[in-house]
Amino acid sequence: MLKPAAFLDRDGVINKEKKYLYKISDFEWIEGSQEGIKFLNENNYHVFVVSNQSGIARGLYSEKDVLILHEFIRKELKKINAYIDEFFISPYHPMFPDKFKDCAHLRKPQSGMLEIAESRWPIEKKDSFLIGDKDSDIECAINYGIRGHLFNSGNLLEFIKRVENI
Repeated sequence: MLKPAAFLDRDGVINKEKKYLYKISDFEWIEGSQEGIKFLNENNYHVFVVSNQSGIARGLYSEKDVLILHEFIRKELKKINAYIDEFFISPYHPMFPDKFKDCAHLRKPQSGMLEIAESRWPIEKKDSFLIGDKDSDIECAINYGIRGHLFNSGNLLEFIKRVENI
């Protein structure tokens, strides 16, 4: 059965922005982000995280480090009966064109991560949206053909309710 998707950027939307975050000890939730994810779950949305992770191409951390952090996020959300359907990352960065070049189409503002989600999940595209904290996130939403919302600060749950009228 088709249902809409909420695509959420990770750093700056779910957690506080910290340069090249990969350590659990540095992770801090954005106010209302856990509750916002649970709210989306309860309102029959797929919830996906779509995150550029150029720190991998830069050699600052590994894909395994990112997977460990994402597993921590899953466990924390499970404590409140919330979940993320799937995490998508792009390790590619144009400053390092030879590393992960097969992933170049995934890096936002391109819509590759969203297209992969659509190939794996029954997504109702017309009611789907993306929330990000950078212009490239909004461009990604536009490139994919869905609404994009720029989140700069505040409570994510309140923001979702306001911009999407759920």
